Amino acid sequence: MSSLTQARENPREQLFDEIERIHAGMLGIEGSHMHMQPMAPQLDRKSGTIWFFTKTDAAIAEAVTPGAHAHFCVVGKDHDYHACIAGRLSVRRDPAKIDEYWSSVVAAWYDHGKDDPKLTMLVLEMEDAEIWASTGSTLKFGWEIAKANLNPDEEPDVGVKTKVRFAVPSDHLRHMA
Repeated sequence: MSSLTQARENPREQLFDEIERIHAGMLGIEGSHMHMQPMAPQLDRKSGTIWFFTKTDAAIAEAVTPGAHAHFCVVGKDHDYHACIAGRLSVRRDPAKIDEYWSSVVAAWYDHGKDDPKLTMLVLEMEDAEIWASTGSTLKFGWEIAKANLNPDEEPDVGVKTKVRFAVPSDHLRHMA
Protein backbone atom coordinates (compact mmCIF):
# COMPACT_ATOMS: atom_id res chain seq x y z
CA MET A 1 0.00 0.00 0.00
CA SER A 2 1.30 3.45 -0.95
CA SER A 3 2.28 5.69 1.95
CA LEU A 4 1.15 9.27 1.48
CA THR A 5 3.52 10.39 4.24
CA GLN A 6 6.47 8.82 2.44
CA ALA A 7 5.30 10.36 -0.86
CA ARG A 8 5.44 13.78 0.81
CA GLU A 9 8.60 13.34 2.89
CA ASN A 10 10.82 10.96 0.91
CA PRO A 11 9.42 10.51 -2.60
CA ARG A 12 12.76 9.42 -4.11
CA GLU A 13 13.10 6.41 -1.80
CA GLN A 14 9.44 5.54 -2.27
CA LEU A 15 9.93 5.63 -6.04
CA PHE A 16 12.95 3.34 -5.77
CA ASP A 17 10.99 0.93 -3.53
CA GLU A 18 8.13 0.82 -6.04
CA ILE A 19 10.49 0.19 -8.98
CA GLU A 20 12.00 -2.75 -7.11
CA ARG A 21 8.54 -4.21 -6.40
CA ILE A 22 7.34 -4.35 -10.00
CA HIS A 23 8.17 -6.94 -12.64
CA ALA A 24 7.78 -4.52 -15.56
CA GLY A 25 6.94 -0.96 -16.48
CA MET A 26 6.44 0.78 -19.82
CA LEU A 27 9.46 2.28 -21.60
CA GLY A 28 9.23 4.62 -24.57
CA ILE A 29 11.66 6.79 -26.51
CA GLU A 30 10.64 10.41 -27.11
CA GLY A 31 10.16 11.26 -30.78
CA SER A 32 10.59 7.68 -31.98
CA HIS A 33 6.92 7.22 -32.94
CA MET A 34 7.12 3.77 -31.34
CA HIS A 35 4.61 2.65 -28.77
CA MET A 36 5.87 2.24 -25.24
CA GLN A 37 6.71 -1.34 -24.40
CA PRO A 38 6.96 -3.43 -21.25
CA MET A 39 10.49 -3.74 -19.87
CA ALA A 40 11.78 -5.26 -16.62
CA PRO A 41 13.69 -2.64 -14.61
CA GLN A 42 16.95 -3.27 -12.77
CA LEU A 43 17.47 -0.31 -10.44
CA ASP A 44 20.84 1.07 -9.38
CA ARG A 45 19.85 3.32 -6.47
CA LYS A 46 23.34 4.75 -6.01
CA SER A 47 23.71 6.06 -9.56
CA GLY A 48 20.03 6.86 -10.19
CA THR A 49 19.90 4.62 -13.24
CA ILE A 50 17.56 1.90 -14.43
CA TRP A 51 18.96 -0.93 -16.55
CA PHE A 52 16.99 -3.12 -18.95
CA PHE A 53 18.12 -6.31 -20.68
CA THR A 54 17.36 -6.38 -24.39
CA LYS A 55 18.70 -7.69 -27.69
CA THR A 56 20.75 -5.66 -30.15
CA ASP A 57 18.19 -6.30 -32.89
CA ALA A 58 15.17 -5.32 -30.78
CA ALA A 59 13.30 -2.36 -32.28
CA ILE A 60 13.68 -0.34 -29.09
CA ALA A 61 17.47 -0.83 -29.01
CA GLU A 62 17.74 0.09 -32.68
CA ALA A 63 15.67 3.26 -32.09
CA VAL A 64 18.03 4.67 -29.46
CA THR A 65 20.06 7.54 -30.88
CA PRO A 66 22.85 9.54 -29.18
CA GLY A 67 21.30 11.81 -26.56
CA ALA A 68 17.91 10.05 -26.77
CA HIS A 69 15.39 10.82 -24.06
CA ALA A 70 12.85 8.33 -22.78
CA HIS A 71 10.05 7.87 -20.27
CA PHE A 72 9.54 4.87 -18.02
CA CYS A 73 6.09 4.51 -16.44
CA VAL A 74 5.53 2.62 -13.21
CA VAL A 75 2.24 1.41 -11.75
CA GLY A 76 2.47 0.02 -8.22
CA LYS A 77 1.32 -3.51 -7.53
CA ASP A 78 -1.62 -2.17 -5.48
CA HIS A 79 -2.55 0.36 -8.20
CA ASP A 80 -2.30 3.22 -5.70
CA TYR A 81 1.08 4.44 -6.97
CA HIS A 82 1.93 5.81 -10.40
CA ALA A 83 5.13 7.43 -11.64
CA CYS A 84 6.59 8.64 -14.90
CA ILE A 85 10.37 8.87 -15.01
CA ALA A 86 12.21 10.86 -17.68
CA GLY A 87 15.86 10.71 -18.58
CA ARG A 88 18.56 10.03 -21.11
CA LEU A 89 18.53 6.54 -22.63
CA SER A 90 21.53 4.77 -24.13
CA VAL A 91 22.56 1.29 -25.24
CA ARG A 92 25.42 -0.21 -23.22
CA ARG A 93 26.83 -3.69 -23.04
CA ASP A 94 28.23 -3.44 -19.51
CA PRO A 95 29.66 -6.80 -18.33
CA ALA A 96 29.57 -5.72 -14.67
CA LYS A 97 25.85 -4.82 -14.87
CA ILE A 98 25.09 -7.99 -16.82
CA ASP A 99 26.69 -10.02 -14.01
CA GLU A 100 24.98 -7.97 -11.29
CA TYR A 101 21.46 -8.36 -12.68
CA TRP A 102 21.72 -11.79 -14.34
CA SER A 103 19.09 -14.31 -13.25
CA SER A 104 17.48 -17.52 -14.45
CA VAL A 105 14.59 -15.43 -15.81
CA VAL A 106 16.96 -13.30 -17.90
CA ALA A 107 18.91 -16.38 -19.01
CA ALA A 108 15.76 -17.86 -20.54
CA TRP A 109 15.87 -15.17 -23.26
CA TYR A 110 19.48 -15.69 -24.34
CA ASP A 111 20.57 -18.97 -25.97
CA HIS A 112 24.25 -18.35 -25.30
CA GLY A 113 23.87 -16.98 -21.77
CA LYS A 114 25.93 -13.94 -20.84
CA ASP A 115 28.03 -14.46 -23.99
CA ASP A 116 25.06 -14.19 -26.35
CA PRO A 117 26.12 -11.88 -29.18
CA LYS A 118 22.67 -10.21 -29.21
CA LEU A 119 22.71 -9.46 -25.47
CA THR A 120 22.89 -5.79 -24.61
CA MET A 121 21.35 -3.42 -22.10
CA LEU A 122 19.56 -0.11 -22.14
CA VAL A 123 20.30 2.34 -19.35
CA LEU A 124 17.99 5.17 -18.31
CA GLU A 125 19.79 7.96 -16.47
CA MET A 126 16.97 9.43 -14.43
CA GLU A 127 16.60 13.20 -14.66
CA ASP A 128 13.20 13.70 -13.06
CA ALA A 129 9.99 11.92 -12.18
CA GLU A 130 6.42 12.83 -11.42
CA ILE A 131 4.72 10.71 -8.82
CA TRP A 132 1.08 10.21 -7.92
CA ALA A 133 0.40 8.30 -4.71
CA SER A 134 -3.16 7.71 -3.55
CA THR A 135 -4.71 6.24 -0.47
CA GLY A 136 -5.47 2.54 -0.51
CA SER A 137 -7.89 2.99 2.37
CA THR A 138 -11.52 2.72 1.28
CA LEU A 139 -12.54 4.31 4.60
CA LYS A 140 -10.34 7.40 4.03
CA PHE A 141 -11.44 7.60 0.40
CA GLY A 142 -15.13 7.44 1.39
CA TRP A 143 -14.65 10.04 4.14
CA GLU A 144 -12.91 12.47 1.77
CA ILE A 145 -15.61 12.04 -0.90
CA ALA A 146 -18.36 12.62 1.67
CA LYS A 147 -16.65 15.78 3.00
CA ALA A 148 -16.21 17.16 -0.51
CA ASN A 149 -19.84 16.46 -1.40
CA LEU A 150 -20.99 18.31 1.74
CA ASN A 151 -18.73 21.31 1.10
CA PRO A 152 -18.62 22.54 -2.53
CA ASP A 153 -15.42 24.53 -1.80
CA GLU A 154 -13.49 21.42 -0.76
CA GLU A 155 -11.85 18.79 -2.94
CA PRO A 156 -11.15 15.25 -1.70
CA ASP A 157 -7.67 14.76 -0.23
CA VAL A 158 -6.97 11.21 -1.42
CA GLY A 159 -3.45 11.50 -2.73
CA VAL A 160 -0.18 13.27 -3.33
CA LYS A 161 1.38 14.51 -6.55
CA THR A 162 5.04 15.43 -6.42
CA LYS A 163 8.08 15.85 -8.61
CA VAL A 164 11.55 14.40 -7.95
CA ARG A 165 14.69 15.73 -9.62
CA PHE A 166 17.79 13.62 -9.92
CA ALA A 167 21.35 14.86 -10.28
CA VAL A 168 22.31 15.08 -13.94
CA PRO A 169 25.52 13.09 -14.54
CA SER A 170 28.54 15.31 -15.23
CA ASP A 171 29.18 13.71 -18.64
CA HIS A 172 25.62 14.69 -19.60
CA LEU A 173 26.42 18.33 -18.79
CA ARG A 174 29.41 18.22 -21.14
CA HIS A 175 27.15 16.95 -23.94
CA MET A 176 24.72 19.79 -23.30
CA ALA A 177 27.38 22.55 -23.52
